[in-house]
Amino acid sequence: MKSNKEAFRDYLQLEKKYSPHTVNAYLNDIGFFEEFNKSRFEQENVEKVNYAQIRSWIVSLVDQEISNVSVNRKMASLKAFYRFLLKIKQIEVNPMLKHKALKTPKIVQIPFSEKEVNDLMLGVDSPSGFEEIRDKLIVDLFYTTGMRRAELISLMIKNVDLSSNLIKVLGKRNKERIIPLLPIVADQINSYLKERSGVEEIIDSDYFFISKKGLKLSESFVYRLINCYFSRVSEKVKKSPHVLRHTFATHLLNNGADLNSVKELLGHSSLASTQVYTHNSLAELKKVYSDAHPRNK
Repeated sequence: MKSNKEAFRDYLQLEKKYSPHTVNAYLNDIGFFEEFNKSRFEQENVEKVNYAQIRSWIVSLVDQEISNVSVNRKMASLKAFYRFLLKIKQIEVNPMLKHKALKTPKIVQIPFSEKEVNDLMLGVDSPSGFEEIRDKLIVDLFYTTGMRRAELISLMIKNVDLSSNLIKVLGKRNKERIIPLLPIVADQINSYLKERSGVEEIIDSDYFFISKKGLKLSESFVYRLINCYFSRVSEKVKKSPHVLRHTFATHLLNNGADLNSVKELLGHSSLASTQVYTHNSLAELKKVYSDAHPRNK
């Protein structure tokens, strides 16, 4: 018979369709709480805890100088677990029912400027060879599609349709979406595919992006690639695929795209998730307003 944790794992994987990374994070958080509960209260069964015990864990985490963001993530894992136990009738009362998240500072991601992106593209205008052409294409795909790092890494060859200049990406919770390709990017894809066909042994042949050894790219490789490229043109502290995704959305909004269209391109399930990108658009709007209004001359 499955334990409640095993049933919860199956629920996250099969019903919620969470990624293996997310499922492991949830189960690890629950495991840490189990250990704390055994140590502090000599109680092994987390199905029978009360909120006072959970509160003690929160205090313990804060005392260890764990950030409020990380504490809130652990509490989100517990919340999901106890909601699941309530759903399958393993508990009658959710001990997390009245829990309120700890306050966290709002972190505004600073996108790359259009000048920074243009300077970078000019600097790598004529790539040659498999790796240079691949790396330039990765940067361009992030900037022109707004896809997530995991989406780019898991992009399949069969989902790149150059006859229609469209790509199909698999997003969070296995949601598929179609993203148009700019003609200039489609040309780069043709160049990349030509070079890719020359790789001696392709092991992960279904994946669009591969290493020179024919393997699927890793998340750390893609992160380092973006960081390395943008270090040439930007002094911003954060230089990552996520910042480039943020840049994609901000630049579209700055140039007149409507919020709903950007939402669809990003694959957000709600408009609220997309609205975070309007902060930078408002900053651009203020600058234009300040520069253009006659009363400010």
